[in-house]
Amino acid sequence: MSRVCELTGKGRQVGNNVSHANNKTKRTFLPNLQNVTLISDALGQGVKLRVSTHGLRSVEHVGGLDNWLMKTGEDKLSPKVRKLKREIAKKASEQAA
Repeated sequence: MSRVCELTGKGRQVGNNVSHANNKTKRTFLPNLQNVTLISDALGQGVKLRVSTHGLRSVEHVGGLDNWLMKTGEDKLSPKVRKLKREIAKKASEQAA
């Protein structure tokens, strides 16, 4: 299982541990990933995702999963979330017609 946020694409970063003597050793900085179930209003069901806390805050700020997905480009999304975005867009177009 990769350590990448399914919503924002945030992944691991590489840096250095720096000692008092200024010795540098490589280390990784991992995103704070959480397994959450987000509710889709358009689909009327919950979706289990592995999301960073930063991604979770941005979803809450915009007003829910559906709004966030409609405002986000598909290049940053995982294949699972791209499929979900298409389903939500399809439901929205059915309700509008």
